[in-house]
Amino acid sequence: IHTQSGLDLLERYVKFVKERAEIEQNYAKQLRNLCKKYSRRGVKEDQDTKMTNQQAFQDVLNQLNDSAAQREHLSESMTLNICVELSRNLLELRQERKNHLCDVKKAQQNLESSFKQLETSKKRFEKEWREAEKANQQTERVQQDANATKADVDKAKQHAHIRVHLADECKNDYASQLQKHNKEQNNFYHSEIPSVYKKLQEMEERRIRLLADGYVHFSETEKNVLPNINKCLDAISSTGRNINEKQDTMALVEQYKSGAVPPAEVEFEDYSQTVRAATSDNTATHLPKVRIKQLFLKKNKPSSLEDLSRLPLDQRRRRLQEKIDDIQKELQRETEQSEALMRMKGVYEQNSQLGDPSSLQPQITQTAHNIARLRGDSEYISVLSESSVSPSENIYECEFDEDFDIDVPIGQCTALYDFDGSSEGAVSMHVGEQLSLMQEDQGDGWVRVQRANGDVGYVPASYIQII
Repeated sequence: IHTQSGLDLLERYVKFVKERAEIEQNYAKQLRNLCKKYSRRGVKEDQDTKMTNQQAFQDVLNQLNDSAAQREHLSESMTLNICVELSRNLLELRQERKNHLCDVKKAQQNLESSFKQLETSKKRFEKEWREAEKANQQTERVQQDANATKADVDKAKQHAHIRVHLADECKNDYASQLQKHNKEQNNFYHSEIPSVYKKLQEMEERRIRLLADGYVHFSETEKNVLPNINKCLDAISSTGRNINEKQDTMALVEQYKSGAVPPAEVEFEDYSQTVRAATSDNTATHLPKVRIKQLFLKKNKPSSLEDLSRLPLDQRRRRLQEKIDDIQKELQRETEQSEALMRMKGVYEQNSQLGDPSSLQPQITQTAHNIARLRGDSEYISVLSESSVSPSENIYECEFDEDFDIDVPIGQCTALYDFDGSSEGAVSMHVGEQLSLMQEDQGDGWVRVQRANGDVGYVPASYIQII
């Protein structure tokens, strides 16, 4: 009973550590979800500000996420080093205990069987001895009987002799069984049982040591991850101490400063001298100028520029330049793809066995649309970056003498194919249509043309023939 109770305790401890590991696992999962919830990675506004206090919060989340990883490691170590190991030992101990109890039971059965044989031989000896006494008494009565013949006496003596001989044999068997039983009983109580109990004692000692080591491992496993967790906490403390409030406020000022010059002082207007109201270039309100080209480009402006209207002039120009750089990179990729498709089309036209040239036309058309759209976006943003007008403003000045910009055709061309011009920056045309050539191919496979109705845009260079 005691050994069973000890094994039950070991099993309870295994379940305890398993639930403890699950708590750590769930805690780590909750920490990761919390970090994911409050993390703002990829938010453009945060990347632009780069405030130390904002970046510090992201660092705090990163360190907490690392701490969650340590918690997961703790849970895994508890499961593998304690639960799995002790469960295996528990199975072995249960089997060992079962074997020892089976040995005890077997020895008890042997002793009981020996005792039963002893009782049987004892009862048989008792029975045969009584029969022998009866035979002797019968012989005496026959001898004393005057009517008994010599044959009767001899017969009674012979019968008594047989019964006494059987009783002696039963006596010897009983004595042998008694000696055997006493030997087995002595071996059972002085050898077999003590040996089994000793083995059970050794088994119990091993179980106790396993349980004790489990307690130690439980503590040491957590202590091993605490330094790493403390490093995460120390890093969080260091992050807080490294925050520079003055640097953040100065960065905020730098980010949102407009660069505008304060207005001049208001001059005194002397109505008593009938002097007209004083005016100056600094106080006069002039609407910002835009070029005529800008008016046409506004219809194709990228919608992503609308959110820049709230920014100061300098910052707006910086953002616009970044967008121009991004568009130029994308335009370069599309141009390279267009050139590769055109080269492949030429190869197919020379050798039709390699492929059908018409199969490349959808890709060529889509690439053409993409290039036209990107070039249109780039031109529009370039104009905006040179002007003080924001994409959301709708103020124009009618001073065309300085900023009037009208393109002059550099030649004429004829459309060889139909082109739908559905993408931004492109223009449609029909086969045989006469067009004005406004800009030659710049190496990207596109030319800029003007239709008779005044529409201007880009078409594939391979779709036209210059006259």
